[in-house]
Amino acid sequence: MGLFTSINIAASGMTAERLRTDVISDNIANASTTRTQDGGAFRRSRVVLAQKENGIDWRNPFLPEHLDRGAGKGVKVMGVEKDTSDLRLVYDPTHPDAIKSGPKEGYVEYPNVNIVTEMVDLISASRSYEANSSVIQGSKEMFMRALEIGR
Repeated sequence: MGLFTSINIAASGMTAERLRTDVISDNIANASTTRTQDGGAFRRSRVVLAQKENGIDWRNPFLPEHLDRGAGKGVKVMGVEKDTSDLRLVYDPTHPDAIKSGPKEGYVEYPNVNIVTEMVDLISASRSYEANSSVIQGSKEMFMRALEIGR
């Protein structure tokens, strides 16, 4: 593993968590939006993450080769996708966006955003960001100590 590998891995995690925080904030801000530019109620978004495939391959000497998946290379954002779960229906025939006809007449479609779930996700993203920040700080301290040994 290279000298800056740990910092690169943690930086990729921080970038991913920052985007995740932005998407969660957007979900919370639109939790009661019944009409969007695309038409219909707002749909919750979520960030899809995956392991980076490129990077330095390092084999763990303590695991058998068939079990060793290699060292972590960081995380990348695969995309932001819309949650296709059902929208919340609230009966309010006086609402301007109420359904005018059919079996759902008088109901308003509200976003599929659950504020409690979003807040839990936001705390998780914040803690992950902090953990990655701590990794970078710890790596910096180790590098500084190594330089002091060389003096």
